[in-house]
Amino acid sequence: MNRRSFISLFLFGLLLKCSPALATVKHKTKSRHKTKSRLKSRQHKSKSAQWISVGTVAELDKTGQIYKEKTHLGAILVIGTSKSKKLIAVNPTCTHLGCKVDWEIADKIFLCPCHASEFTTDGKVKNGPATKPLATYKTKIERNQVMVKRN
Repeated sequence: MNRRSFISLFLFGLLLKCSPALATVKHKTKSRHKTKSRLKSRQHKSKSAQWISVGTVAELDKTGQIYKEKTHLGAILVIGTSKSKKLIAVNPTCTHLGCKVDWEIADKIFLCPCHASEFTTDGKVKNGPATKPLATYKTKIERNQVMVKRN
C-alpha cells in the first residue's frame, strides 16, 4: 500500500467515525433554532397586541398629528385632536415604493409625494399606482397619552 492510499483510507475511516457526532450536532442546532424562533414570535405577538404610547395629547393638539418613525409596530402617523371623535392612525409608508405619505387635510386623504398614490382615512387605496392599503391602528387617549394598537 502506498502513502496516498493509506492517507485516503485513513481520512475516509475518520469521516465515517465522526459522522454520527456531526449529525447529532446539526440536529441539536436546528431544534435550538426552532425554539428560539418560537419564543421570538410569541414575544412579538404579545408586544404587538399591547397598546403603546406614541406621544402626548398636547403634542397632538399642537399640530393635529403625531409621527413616530420607529416603534416595534413600524412607523405610525396619528391624525386628529383630543376633541376628535375618532383619531386616525396609519403606517405612513406607501405600499408602492416605500415613500412617506403626507396627510392632506383639505381633501382628507393620505397622498404619496413620489408617485401620487392616494389613500383614504381607513388606509384603503383611492388612486394608484399603489395596490395594497396602508396598515391601520386602533387608537385611544389614556392619561394624557395617545395610544395605538395593531388592528
